[in-house]
Parts: sequence; structure tokens; C-alpha cells
Amino acid sequence: MAALPPRATATMLTALAVLVTLTLPGGPAYADDEDPSAPPGSVTTSPPPEVDANSPGLKLADGATLAEAKVLDIKSVVEDLGGEERREDTNADVTFALQAEVLFPKDSSKLNPEARSRIQAIADEIKAQNTTTVRVFGFTDNLGSYAHGLTLSKKRADAVHDQLAASLGSTNITFEVRGYSEDYPIADNTSEQGRRKNRRVEVTFPRGTASGSNVD
Repeated sequence: MAALPPRATATMLTALAVLVTLTLPGGPAYADDEDPSAPPGSVTTSPPPEVDANSPGLKLADGATLAEAKVLDIKSVVEDLGGEERREDTNADVTFALQAEVLFPKDSSKLNPEARSRIQAIADEIKAQNTTTVRVFGFTDNLGSYAHGLTLSKKRADAVHDQLAASLGSTNITFEVRGYSEDYPIADNTSEQGRRKNRRVEVTFPRGTASGSNVD
């Protein structure tokens, strides 16, 4: 077979690239993405919009259809300069992560006096979002035994829950409180800076219609 001229070769490669991006009948185009760092029960997914894959206005090639509709979360992350507090906003949830050092003495589950103002600020945001479900999850680094970390992370989550409940003063909120020890790290445990980020308590709740939310 005679070699194709460069222009014909480029045209053929472009056509093949276009065909690869389409989903032929019977084959999915995308694989579901998973976030392995998220604790069970902490990830929510918005329902995909209704799309007519066979609409003539889409102008797909004969025999091709659109891949199944998929919603991509928009995530906004704001962290203070010291990394002591981080706020994440997605389409579905708001998450506050507080490093253990700003909440508790070392290896303790007793709240520092300064911790109350930080927790009060989270309670104010929960009220603003008008939510009725709140998750409070505790985490440690990988130093010490897993069993000790499991106990400490749960006790710290309980302490934050108790203070949140007192600040909210409402019986209409359902709390989910868990301790995960060293599971689900968000930083490298081989450095003290990373371990400090992993020693944390996260408070997560569904987004409402608060005017101060960070995600459009």
C-alpha cells in the first residue's frame, strides 16, 4: 500500500480522535471517579440533568450517542495562613476542618478556651445554611497505635459535637459523630507539617441558600 501524504495522515488521525471521544451504542464513555480520601457517608452527589442523547440538534455522527450525563462538583477551598482552619464548599456540602492543635491540648480531648469561638463560628454558619444534618468526624496522624487513635479521634469528635449542640441550642439537628483514627489522611504523614494537618476534626453539613456561600 502506498504511503499516505502528510495532510491525509493528519486528517485520518483527527477523524480517529473524534470517533474515540464518542460513545458507540453499548459502550460507556466515562468511568465514575472516586475520592479515596473521603470517609464513608461524607460524599453526596447531585442528580445529573436530563439530556436527550438522541436529539438531532446535537449533530453527532451516525450511530453515535452522548455519554451518560455527569455532574462535576465545583469545589472552593479557603485555608488560613497557618493552615489551622480550612473551609471547603462544593455544590452539595460545606466542610470545616480544624487542626487538633487549635482545639485541644496534646493527646487530650478537652477543648481549649480558644476553641469555643471557632466552633461558635461554625455553628453560626450551620444556622445560616438552615441545615438539619451535621457530620462531625475526628482524625489523628499515624503516630501511636491505631486503637489509641480511634479512641482519641472519637472523643475529640464528641467534644466538638457537644459544643456545637450547645451553641446551636436546637433539637431539630441530627448529628453523625465518628472517629477514624489515622484513616483518610489529607497530607503526608512522613512530616510533622503533614501530620499536623491530619490531626483534625471535620464538620460537614449540606449547603443551603446562605448569601455568604463561596460557590456560585
